[in-house]
Amino acid sequence: MRRAAGAGRDRLFGTDGVRGPANTVLTPELALSLGRAGAFVLGDGAPVARLVMGRDTRVSGPLLAWAAGAGVLSAGVDLIDLGVFPTAGIAFLTRALPAAAGLVISASHNPFGDNGIKFFAADGAKLSEEREAEIERYAAVNPELLPHPGGRGVGRLLEAGDAREQYVRHVAGTAVSRLDGMRILVDCANGATSGFAAEVLRRLGARVQERAAEPDGCNINQDSGSTHPGQLSAATASGGYDVGLAFDGDGDRLIAIDRKGEIVDGDDILAICGLDLLSRGMLPGRTVAATVMSNLALDEAMRQAGGRVVRTAVGDRHVYAAMRREGLSLGGEQSGHVIFLDHHTTGDGLITAVQLLDVLARRGVGLDEVPGRLRRFPQVHRSVRVEDRAVLAALPEDPQVKKAVDEARCFLGDSGRVVLRPSGTEPVLRIMVETRIQCDAERLAGELAGAVTAAAARPAGRAGR
Repeated sequence: MRRAAGAGRDRLFGTDGVRGPANTVLTPELALSLGRAGAFVLGDGAPVARLVMGRDTRVSGPLLAWAAGAGVLSAGVDLIDLGVFPTAGIAFLTRALPAAAGLVISASHNPFGDNGIKFFAADGAKLSEEREAEIERYAAVNPELLPHPGGRGVGRLLEAGDAREQYVRHVAGTAVSRLDGMRILVDCANGATSGFAAEVLRRLGARVQERAAEPDGCNINQDSGSTHPGQLSAATASGGYDVGLAFDGDGDRLIAIDRKGEIVDGDDILAICGLDLLSRGMLPGRTVAATVMSNLALDEAMRQAGGRVVRTAVGDRHVYAAMRREGLSLGGEQSGHVIFLDHHTTGDGLITAVQLLDVLARRGVGLDEVPGRLRRFPQVHRSVRVEDRAVLAALPEDPQVKKAVDEARCFLGDSGRVVLRPSGTEPVLRIMVETRIQCDAERLAGELAGAVTAAAARPAGRAGR
């Protein structure tokens, strides 16, 4: 039996793995420790003692991958290194190969100077917080408890075989209809879907043109991809394309563009796919899962069709948990991180693209015509940067901040919502106000941002006075 490691320290793991500036905060030494600890914790007792690893296109990717991979091998666990690979592909192959766990080196939509490390369990799902805490204890508190096998006990680097083909075949195989003749412009954010997206869509008969698919290590997410869809929007409309598809750096998110250049985000995709499944009697519980950040128009669209939305905390981990708990097949986030649980255990931008395009192909309509495009409630977002993590975490409970939130909610009544939450990936407090009247949302969001800024600036010990 393993000895419990120490506690009483700030966690390394956030909402999506361990993330930070590469080689300064997220160092190769830390990557080595996380690789060793993750392999030990997740490989212990597994039927197949091997991990599968992949990364996005950041310049720091090889540095951290090789360090983390060395940690895996030093723990006596074999490793399959797939190189640059979409995050969701690693999750799929963890289950399909099979492997004891998946290891991903990526900071998703963050700037290129950041990077991250996260693990998938043997079933391809993200780890529970308890499992992450166990890895962290061995990596950062009690590394002396980890084994150092010698001789034949050292892990081996294994060949990948046809792993890429397995994943591409699986994604393409989720389609019911072919996409023959559909003209698609794909923005790969100079990230991990470069090459993958075009291959999948061409297998289904689409005519594909790629942009932002020439990664140089430093241009991932730069003015491109799902977080910067403006250029793709203009290019889709001016180029006469049927659809534009924008992925993020590691390929787990999708934002789409219709032929008129209008943006179709994760809420729209949930509505389009949810209503399609509902109309065919294929939506379990007549329900989709969405986070508290999704627009109320999604609830309205589902309700009018006889369905409903179950709300979760922000983060795909919480969406996945709600889906498993309630037996649902579709859920996701406004950011374009959508889970089709019949096809995968995590959000996969490529599968999301195939499922969305499949709806269009089966119905014979364009993305600008398909049922499910939402008439949105005005939603205003603000972010207040707070470098001190302890202060950031405490802000939602600050008395003056709570007073401002209560006043805003009282004003809105049942006609809107207020959400405050510390980001799990950046040192910011995110504020969202949603209501039917744009100017009210903007005013309230500004007032809340002012209250948060004032609370964050107060000297320690004076909060709320």
